[in-house]
Amino acid sequence: MGDSAVTSALADRPTERRGALSDRQQEFARFVAVRLASGVIVVWSAVTIAFFVLRVLPGSQNVSGLIGAAGKQLTPEQIDEARRQLGLDRPLTVQYFSYLGNLLRGNLGSSYIQKQPVVDILAAPFLATLQLSIIALAVSWIMAVVWTLSTGGRRSLAESVGRVVEIVSTSLPQFWLGLMLLLVFGSGLHWFPVSGGKGFTSLVLPVLTLAIPLAGLIGQLTRGSFEDALSQPFMLSARARGLSNEAARRRHALRHALLPGLAFSGQAMGYLLGGALVVEQIFARPGIGRIIFQAVSSKDLPVVLGVVILVAVSYVVIGILIDILYRVVDPRIGQL
Repeated sequence: MGDSAVTSALADRPTERRGALSDRQQEFARFVAVRLASGVIVVWSAVTIAFFVLRVLPGSQNVSGLIGAAGKQLTPEQIDEARRQLGLDRPLTVQYFSYLGNLLRGNLGSSYIQKQPVVDILAAPFLATLQLSIIALAVSWIMAVVWTLSTGGRRSLAESVGRVVEIVSTSLPQFWLGLMLLLVFGSGLHWFPVSGGKGFTSLVLPVLTLAIPLAGLIGQLTRGSFEDALSQPFMLSARARGLSNEAARRRHALRHALLPGLAFSGQAMGYLLGGALVVEQIFARPGIGRIIFQAVSSKDLPVVLGVVILVAVSYVVIGILIDILYRVVDPRIGQL
């Protein structure tokens, strides 16, 4: 009887484990579903606000300007025909729901000026801008982590220097920093190309322009948590198990220090995408910076809306990935 009870208990364990694993998977699926739903709301809100704001701006109904015929004398018949082709003869709400319907089918419309699909105009430039922003985020994290490990909690001149460097780097304007890097390492030392977007070397200066200020901010966020973690009991336990001070700092204190910076990284992508537009102008890089400037100047509304959608979607997707990574770094938030 006793043996059969033990056998039955052992047989039940895998089922319990499978059930527990299923529960964790379901919890994770619910988390992703909620984040996706909120992401859809964010994108929809961005599109809606941008659509109506752009439609009521002065000049948004100027057909001559919208079709690139500014300064030309158009007949009333030509104006009516152009309005019909652009869909401006319909009520604003009808235009809005028509745009949403096309958007759900993956159709971002066609440029008023260039007469090309918006997807074709934005695809390559936006990927270049997104690449620059993601690499800059990764580099800023590497710089912040290395600097925090090197100077954090040292109780010496190194810690004071670390704090000063973070404050100074955070305060650097991107435009000024980009020009200084361009003058020194591009025009002066000729280490890197001063313009263009071909090859790895053309990425170095633009990436540093974006990454240095952000690294200072991430470093400030992680330093406080890092120094708090150094005084926690788990650090004493780690050293008692035979870990060296440096190993305990890397394996335990740093893990806890990453959380505030990770929480901020989603917002940082918006900052990087905006900063990339300025950096692309400084270094004459291909990207959406020049395209959006031209689109706003010419009231090319489909292109402007296309940029808004791509930026919003990128922000949401990267935010979800960072939230997942946050849960991986701190399992207390949720079990994957």
